[in-house]
Amino acid sequence: MKKMLQRIKLWLQSLSFRTGVIVLLCCIPFYILSFAQMLLPISAAAKGVLWTVLFGLAKTCQYGGLTILGVEGYQRLKNWLKRRKKQEE
Repeated sequence: MKKMLQRIKLWLQSLSFRTGVIVLLCCIPFYILSFAQMLLPISAAAKGVLWTVLFGLAKTCQYGGLTILGVEGYQRLKNWLKRRKKQEE
């Protein structure tokens, strides 16, 4: 099991920076949907199941995106956001 997880981690880290950013951005709609579904007129059990699935997908996208980006990609993204913020001011 440990070898399989290591293999998946290495495969994710081999993906491009752009792919990492896209996967990371995919977590935003899942977070929104996980809480917005509480407004639906369905049973509490169904809401609990939907919340668990959608929140789990959000976390999976978040951690998957961070794994793809890695430390260097995260720093690159952070610096890009800082430069963009300075340009807007």
